[in-house]
Order: sequence, then C-alpha cells, then structure tokens
Amino acid sequence: MNLPNYLTLSRIASVPLLIWFLSPHCTWFHQPGLREVTATTLFVLASITDGFDGYIARKRNQVTTLGMLLDPLADKLMVAGAFIALVQFNPVIVPAWVAVIVIAREFLVSGLRSIASSEGFTIEASDFGKFKMVTQIVAISLAIVDHYWLEIDLGPFVFHTELVARTMMWIMVTISLISAFDYFAAFWKKIDRSSQKTRRRRSFVLSRKRKKQAADSVQPTHL
Repeated sequence: MNLPNYLTLSRIASVPLLIWFLSPHCTWFHQPGLREVTATTLFVLASITDGFDGYIARKRNQVTTLGMLLDPLADKLMVAGAFIALVQFNPVIVPAWVAVIVIAREFLVSGLRSIASSEGFTIEASDFGKFKMVTQIVAISLAIVDHYWLEIDLGPFVFHTELVARTMMWIMVTISLISAFDYFAAFWKKIDRSSQKTRRRRSFVLSRKRKKQAADSVQPTHL
C-alpha cells in the first residue's frame, strides 16, 4: 500500500457516506442547509483525490496493479452512487433517465477498455472524457445545493441554482454521450487496424507455405 492507493481507498469509502448524507433517513444534521453543504464538500474533496492519486503515483513511480484496479472502480462507484442517490434526493434536476444514461456510459467505456486490454492495446482518456468528469462534478454539486437553495444572492446578481443546475445537467449528459461515441470510435479504429494486421500476417504465412509446397513438387527425384 502507498499514498496513491490510500487516496483511492478514501474515495471508495466516501461513497456510502455520501449516499447516507443524501438519504431521507439521515438525521445527523439539524441546521437547515448543513446537509447539502456537507454532502457537496465531501463529493468535491473525493473528486479532487481522483486527480491527485494518479499524479502522485506517476510522480513517485508508485503505479501498482492494485491501484490500476481500484482507481477506475472508485470513479465508477462515486459517479453511480451520486446519481442513484440524487434520483431520490433531487428528482427535479436528476430524473431517472439521466442516471441511466450516465451509468450506462460508464459501463460501456469500462467494457471497451477491458476488451481493448484483452486485445493487447489501451484506449487513452480523451479530452471529451476529461471534460465530462469536470461537468459531472459541477452538475452533481449544483444538484445537491439546489435541494435547499433555489437561488443564492451574491450581491450584484442573484444566482438561480435550479436554472444553472438544469443547464449544467444537460451539458453533462451531452458531453457524456459525445465522449462515449469518441471512445467507441477510437476502439473501433484500433480493432480494425488489429484485424487488418492479423489478416496480412496470416496471408503472408500461407503464401510462404504454398511457395514451399510448389518448390517441393518440382524437385527432381533421385533414384
């Protein structure tokens, strides 16, 4: 175990705590709005560890098999847990179909990466995928805050939480679908290239074999 793995484990441990904070059965908070602030803070801090654990692992040369397994698992658990909890916590901003699309996208990308790994190549995170993660953090945070604050007075202007949260959720869903298509296109391109190389390699071997058979058939027979 090392520091990056501990950060990843802390992100996994934050998932059930976040779900509990967003549960209607949570009675830990008596001050209005405190639950929303606590849940948002926990989610943002957990999301930040997603960037730090990978950076520290590469910087200190501490990339391990355990870390490679836990890191994507922690990401999927955090995103899936947050959206499933928000369907009940704030269904106005996060209806069930949004959660289904986001979670299905995560499973699709994980499946593509698993198949790619079995075929001997990797699919790197695209710019759309990285931007998707940022929009998810913002959209989920706004959906949690909107549960209590419909608008926030910032002095010169009023921040309409519901309007911004809805807009950000639509942007997040759009980016998620685009990034899913981007990953699939990259996967298909690599699979197609791999298939072409395999066909060429096989045809070359067969060609040599046929040449050898032809040469053997014309060799003179010595009695």
